[in-house]
Amino acid sequence: MTTPIDLKVLMNHIYEYQKGVRRMVLFTCPRKFELDATNRLRSQHIDYVLQPVGKNNLNVYFGKRECLDAIRLFVNRPLNELTPEEDFILGTMLGYDLCAQCERYCERKCRMKQ
Repeated sequence: MTTPIDLKVLMNHIYEYQKGVRRMVLFTCPRKFELDATNRLRSQHIDYVLQPVGKNNLNVYFGKRECLDAIRLFVNRPLNELTPEEDFILGTMLGYDLCAQCERYCERKCRMKQ
């Protein structure tokens, strides 16, 4: 049996996390892969947080405990409902380009003022 592409992406994320490329990862997949994903993370002793996305998908945050503790405090609703500040923090935690995050933050703040 071949491994679904979603799980191959997860395995790549786990590899990057274990090699220190990332301290935290956000992996979005169909809910049907929840058990596969969580079993894989548990077997590698990697902490994770799950967040439902609509009816069919799931966000799986995994990585350093300190990062996940912060995630639990402010990512408690759909990502499109995060404040510009929360969105900035999340993007930065995920290792997105800092300058791009700054631009995104400024754009979102300006839109809110209109």
